[in-house]
Amino acid sequence: MAVKIRRVELWQTTIRNRPSVLAATLERLAHSGIDLSVVMKYSLPGHSSHAIIEILAGSGRRATRAAQAAGFTRSTTPVLLVEGDDRPGLAYAVTGAVAWAGISLRFLSAQVVCGQYFALLGFRTDTDARKARSLIRKVASRK
Repeated sequence: MAVKIRRVELWQTTIRNRPSVLAATLERLAHSGIDLSVVMKYSLPGHSSHAIIEILAGSGRRATRAAQAAGFTRSTTPVLLVEGDDRPGLAYAVTGAVAWAGISLRFLSAQVVCGQYFALLGFRTDTDARKARSLIRKVASRK
């Protein structure tokens, strides 16, 4: 698979960090019929009573309506989704190319499933995301 890099929009909401709140929040999305590609939940250090949920809910009006109805707002963080064949050292190559260009990452979430590499990279600005996109394409396309 050739490397695919596309801009995606994450949606986020803050919840009480208690049992069942995550499931209840996701239940509203499940009933809407949208397909979630990513779900992340985390609490921030020093704020253990609350947590943040971020989702990648696809694009289009239906996904937007469902996310908003479930209490999510569009994240202001520019995010790239990188997909392609995995190889040893790929995470290093991607993060190194971005770092050497002086671009800071707000976050990185990466995994490999059945030999395919999937990574979400969050940036401080749209300009940083645009610059990083071409750099990532170069290093991720190398064999």
